[in-house]
Amino acid sequence: MPDYAILLNNNIMHIHMKYLFRIIVLSLVLLPVVLLAEDGKKKKTETVEIQTSAICGDCKVRLEKSLAFEKGVRAVELDEETKIISITYKIGKNDKESLKKAITKIGYDADEMPADQEAHDKLPACCQKGNEPH
Repeated sequence: MPDYAILLNNNIMHIHMKYLFRIIVLSLVLLPVVLLAEDGKKKKTETVEIQTSAICGDCKVRLEKSLAFEKGVRAVELDEETKIISITYKIGKNDKESLKKAITKIGYDADEMPADQEAHDKLPACCQKGNEPH
């Protein structure tokens, strides 16, 4: 009887080793596929920087809040000193030109694009071009 137990134990060990070997081989085969898929997904977002005509903290709040609702936008940050706004958005959902157009519709210049005059005129006096930062 002990011989059967040893034989049975050896068969079980052999089966476990076969499965373990298959799992290792399968892992080695699938690992490059998973890594390549991850490479394709890494660049989901893009960040652009746009020069604006923002003047004060109110401009910062207005631009950041308004642009946060643009399609695909994930993050918005205006540097009040340089007046450069950094916008992170999902690739394929938006692009730099559309974001610049959105900025002009809020009433501010965006790089070389001038502000929509009607929107600019509706800004508080402290936020209109020609005023000093406060």
